Amino acid sequence: MQVYNAPLRDMRFVLHELFKEDEFGPVAGQDEFGPELYDAILEEAARVTQEVLLPLNATGDIEGCKLENGVVRTPSGFKEAYSQFCEGGWAALASPVEYGGQGLPEAVNKLVEEMICATNLSFSLYPGLTHGATTALMGHGSEDLKSFYLPKMISGEWSGTMCLTEAHCGTDLGLLRTRAEPQEDGSYLLTGGKIFISAGDHDLTDNVIHLVLARTPDAPKGVKGISLFLVPKYLPRDDGSVGPANGVSVAAIEHKMGLKASATCQLEFNDSKGWVVGELNKGLAAMFTMMNTERVSVGIQGLGINEVAYQSAVAYAKDRLQGRALGGAVRPDLPADPIIVHPDVRRMLMTMRAYAEGCRALGQWAARGLDAEAHAIDPADQSRAADFVALLTPVVKALFTDLAFDAANMAVQVHGGHGYIRDHGIEQFVRDARIAQIYEGTNGVQALDLVGRKMPAHMGRYMRPFFHAVSEQVEALTRHDDKAITGWAAGMQQAFGALQLSTGMIAQKGMKDPEEAGAAATDYLRLLGLVGMGHCFLKSARIATERLAEGTAEAGFYKAKLATAGFFFDRILPQATAAFLAIKSGKRSTMALELEAF
Repeated sequence: MQVYNAPLRDMRFVLHELFKEDEFGPVAGQDEFGPELYDAILEEAARVTQEVLLPLNATGDIEGCKLENGVVRTPSGFKEAYSQFCEGGWAALASPVEYGGQGLPEAVNKLVEEMICATNLSFSLYPGLTHGATTALMGHGSEDLKSFYLPKMISGEWSGTMCLTEAHCGTDLGLLRTRAEPQEDGSYLLTGGKIFISAGDHDLTDNVIHLVLARTPDAPKGVKGISLFLVPKYLPRDDGSVGPANGVSVAAIEHKMGLKASATCQLEFNDSKGWVVGELNKGLAAMFTMMNTERVSVGIQGLGINEVAYQSAVAYAKDRLQGRALGGAVRPDLPADPIIVHPDVRRMLMTMRAYAEGCRALGQWAARGLDAEAHAIDPADQSRAADFVALLTPVVKALFTDLAFDAANMAVQVHGGHGYIRDHGIEQFVRDARIAQIYEGTNGVQALDLVGRKMPAHMGRYMRPFFHAVSEQVEALTRHDDKAITGWAAGMQQAFGALQLSTGMIAQKGMKDPEEAGAAATDYLRLLGLVGMGHCFLKSARIATERLAEGTAEAGFYKAKLATAGFFFDRILPQATAAFLAIKSGKRSTMALELEAF
């Protein structure tokens, strides 16, 4: 059985306590909000996701999407759930007020996203892709395009997509062939095919607004000749009503491993009318405004799967009777003990729990950076936050989704054979989680982005806010009064030292031989991510210790915080040493085998 109760107490912890001082400075436009409002929003989001979206998760997976007479039909209940979702204002939560949004911070929005993804990852893609499209449009669209399209997209009345991939090119967008012919009225007619388009067509909205990468006839070759165009499925009339079809058709829907209730389409554009977004031949920069937003959100998708997999596994482990505890019967009144008493089951559950809490904390730190990047009052704070977000975006995307897939697999293992069959809905988590490691740039590409672009950029400037925060806290807590915290700080000092040494080695070797940096990239991303999670756990442990010393009424919560932190530092952070040794070994063994020998 798929079990989920929104972890509201932990969400309130990361929102109100963990990053009370986040070094990003005051953020404009948030004076009218407060903890009470944020808590009320989270509680209502929990109700909606648990009562409306979760019941549709397994049924949507079984039913899937269907292509009927050129139109994609979503599973039963999705259309009604989407209407309820939009009427509740959830689609507009973090969008600008001037276009009909609610203007809430990303720090809150990412927690709501987590609940949506945990309860129904397929559903999350419909509003999620729209939010990404509106972000690109706000950053690069003309005033006419923004004023006409944004209100309907932000409200959820119309949805959005991004159309990059073609059958012959994925990551290498310089090879794309979709063409855009200029017209006398300033518009363009687009012709070409796109594949793997999430939410590319469906029956949830009246119109779908596609952001499409294409080339004009005189465009330079490669990525320098790519432009971004807004292409609606139906041409809107001046009054905003839906007009005639615009030559956009669905050639097929993909038959996927997971996310079966999310319509992933092959689209054909046949003289489809569109308008340029931003400047000609600079479409990739405009699209990456959306891509970077989506990459953080994909990381949150991983966190959502991690949490629901963990909760489902815990519920089963408490209920399933099998064998006796190694130290003697825990439940002699029953024919066997629940499997949660066994150390190896505990190992899996604690690993999943630590992954979820660590990713939630690290994700909240990134979300705070997003808010400061956009709205910090002091330009210096804004610049520092932008550097921090640039560094952490590939880490959030890749680390969270890698750990989510591991967590989903552990949930299956806890369930045993019952996890492998469909009845309990656990194998769905594995199938749904797998794509998050691939789309919006594979996790290998994220690692290459980290070591090849982010690490050396501006003489290492992107690294400084992260390194400074970690270094300052480790130095302070190695002298803490609590022995457990000083021990954990010592472990962090060792892991951080490994990160610093690895950074220097990759910078030195990578300048001479790019393959050295490429061979180290995935291990380096994992190492940096572990240090980031460790920083958050160390901070959490300090706060928990202080609250317990004050005599808090929530002693159980803070003791659990310390227990999870202890497991992380004992069992997970030591992976940093293995990552360092792998990086230190260089490219030799990775590249040694001759091509013909494979």
